[in-house]
Amino acid sequence: MGASMRGTSRERTGAGWIMALTTEQVLARLASVMSADGRIALVETGRLSDIVITDGRVMLSIAIEAGEAARWEPVRAAAEAAIKGLPGVLGALVSLTAERAADATPARPGASAAASAASAGRPEVYPNLAKVRHVIAVASGKGGVGKSTTACNLALALTMLSGPAGRLKVGVLDADIYGPSMPKLFALKGQPRITSGRTLAPLEGYGCKVMSIGFLVDLSKAMIWRGPMVASAITQMLRDVEWGELDVLVVDMPPGTGDAQLTLAQQAPLAGAVIVSTPQDLALIDARRGVAMFKDVDVPILGLIENMSYFVCDECGKRHHIFAHGGAREESGRLAIPFLGEIPLELEIRERSDAGLPVVVTAPESTAAEAYRRIAAEVWAALDNRRK
Repeated sequence: MGASMRGTSRERTGAGWIMALTTEQVLARLASVMSADGRIALVETGRLSDIVITDGRVMLSIAIEAGEAARWEPVRAAAEAAIKGLPGVLGALVSLTAERAADATPARPGASAAASAASAGRPEVYPNLAKVRHVIAVASGKGGVGKSTTACNLALALTMLSGPAGRLKVGVLDADIYGPSMPKLFALKGQPRITSGRTLAPLEGYGCKVMSIGFLVDLSKAMIWRGPMVASAITQMLRDVEWGELDVLVVDMPPGTGDAQLTLAQQAPLAGAVIVSTPQDLALIDARRGVAMFKDVDVPILGLIENMSYFVCDECGKRHHIFAHGGAREESGRLAIPFLGEIPLELEIRERSDAGLPVVVTAPESTAAEAYRRIAAEVWAALDNRRK
């Protein structure tokens, strides 16, 4: 690198080299934006989250109280416009984040304060979700159990079922902010198209609408985001994506029981949750926590899936239970929740997933595809019964 580049931080864009943005530059730009009461500057209110800058895109959130959204929306819009006017900015996302005010409903014994707050009252339905009949979460207590692959194939299996108006219309929201997988699983690239104002059109793959943070950021870089930024990103994808008319929106949750899960419980009218686990005791302990968390926020459990349930040897044709077997079925009985089925551990699932060729649509005669279709039928039956 030449001497003229030393001491500076630069980024490559389509227009050539530009000076890298800094947090200080963004804050200086926001100094002229006033708070909702017009008396002090936004940057002095203590309401701003950490500022995230990635490839010329700036993201931050403004903390507000429940019921303040209308007063603070002009401030949010002004902040976003101010940042977009900063040289080197390729895009800006400013969101409002608020905790819902708790009602007089007493907390369930053993429920956390955060979970109790999340379950108080019903979440407001965003206009872009108004035509979505059912929103379901696919979750796991820990990572590495095949949750995203399951969510992808479950969504596609749902598109093969019939509803009141013909084939089911299905979308997938990739809420796994730290490890978005849907771009690869659906073999989708590019950025969502802006339809109007802040509204984005989801991409489509195999007849399914898909939105992921992976379409908006560089997947080769680490997502070092604090809780408020994760919540803001999830809220943005719920609120500002033109989902249109859907029978089911499948939300691929990040693993665990933290901010993302509570944000979904607060911001989306969840019709139920599907928990994915492998059969061994260690994974089931975490799955149990996931079930408890959704129950604490009054989200029905649609059932438990045992993934990587068994492996069939090519040579001997026998089943081998690498991660034990039957643990999820037994756990379902103990927790009094439905057991949705077993997904085998197959090389074909992994190879096709890596290639963006989901097994349900590209190998429909396979054992795995049949298992996913059976589970999808169970899930839809549960949703349809709840609707009726």
